[in-house]
Amino acid sequence: MLTLAATATHTGSAAGMIILILAVVTLGYLAACMIRPFRRCRRCHGIGRRRSLILRVGRTCRRCDGNGEHLRTGRVAINYLRELHDKGTPR
Repeated sequence: MLTLAATATHTGSAAGMIILILAVVTLGYLAACMIRPFRRCRRCHGIGRRRSLILRVGRTCRRCDGNGEHLRTGRVAINYLRELHDKGTPR
């Protein structure tokens, strides 16, 4: 069957657009991990202290060691890859 130029459609643009969006989101998250490597602790909400269940006494948060902050998951991955690279290169 004969196709005319006016009716031809491109079917590969949706996959390319999804890949482009994923690349932009990934690079944006990595940039956020480089700029702000820490996030608030979810357990103590960034306070560093947490109330115990039994006596309702304030105690230091075990998850963040009382800092109120955690390393982001992306920053943990960046640090791991950097450490692997440093161990692998001879000096």
